[in-house]
Amino acid sequence: MQNGCVSSHDDEHFAGSCRGRLLVATPPLADPNFDRTVVYMLEHTPDGAVGVVLNRPTEESTPDEIDRWGAWLTAPSVLFYGGPVEPDALIALGRMHSDIDDGWTRVVGDLGSVDLTGDPGILAAGVTAMRVFRGYSGWGPMQLDDELGEGTWMVFAAESGDVFASDPAALWREVVRRQGGRTAWLANAPDDLSMN
Repeated sequence: MQNGCVSSHDDEHFAGSCRGRLLVATPPLADPNFDRTVVYMLEHTPDGAVGVVLNRPTEESTPDEIDRWGAWLTAPSVLFYGGPVEPDALIALGRMHSDIDDGWTRVVGDLGSVDLTGDPGILAAGVTAMRVFRGYSGWGPMQLDDELGEGTWMVFAAESGDVFASDPAALWREVVRRQGGRTAWLANAPDDLSMN
């Protein structure tokens, strides 16, 4: 099990950056915002960190201001709970099969943030997957690093389908199970550890 982040190959990020990796909550996590969550890290610097929870679809349909993006949303085509910070903010992530100069900002590889105020027609030809998150998960300066040191999170490589998983409710167990060895045993832990 990996408890820290690895060096980034991108010179603009500090050596311990978790950008582009998954934070997987170690059970049990006392904070209900993050218990059994899988967080995709969008940014991680000494000044703070930002990510979105991948496995909390909401019952909400997409708001009117993003209905025009509906044709490109990956199923399930609902809003996802990205985290407790700025719950009115909408963050869209998209996978692109070609570089787009306007309306899309690369996070890692072919995954980036989509500008929801932009024209869907400009991006339409390049979008292969898209998901919208309400709010985000945020940490202040070195806060995430402290939590990693305490063992609050496991850090794993993200696979290409994780951000757009078709069964997001099963993602936590799936990510833990695929690590193999003793870490995989955690995937079978009951939600209430006192029942074990």
